[in-house]
Amino acid sequence: MSTFMANKGSIQRKWYVLDAAGKPLGKTAAAAANLLRGKLKPEYTPHADCGDFVIIINADKAVLTGKKLDQKFYRTHSGWVGGLKEVKYRTLMQNRPELAMKLAVRGMMPRNVISRNSMTRLRIYRGGEHEQAAQKPEVWAL
Repeated sequence: MSTFMANKGSIQRKWYVLDAAGKPLGKTAAAAANLLRGKLKPEYTPHADCGDFVIIINADKAVLTGKKLDQKFYRTHSGWVGGLKEVKYRTLMQNRPELAMKLAVRGMMPRNVISRNSMTRLRIYRGGEHEQAAQKPEVWAL
């Protein structure tokens, strides 16, 4: 008996919808990362990209527990002296909740080429409507 190893031709990708309304940002991001990597499939292969497509809706209604809204920052640096920019998560969740969700999912993926390709299969929407109805996505319960 030989071990099954997934390759590009043998992967069947599905579409899943995650509803982030009223759920913690981190728990939603962790579920999305597992689906994007394909870790919940029995044919999961670590060196192959065998994940699914993920749609996250209601990203603006995701909650941050504790004092994270005021104590957590999104930081970017231009590389120049004094080029540090900081934005509190309270402001980020009001103005760009899609970015906050994307950063959370990306932080839970491994740092390699497979996960960079997997992130292209992630779609995040602020409200409850999405544009991928033609793909007939299944609802994934957290």
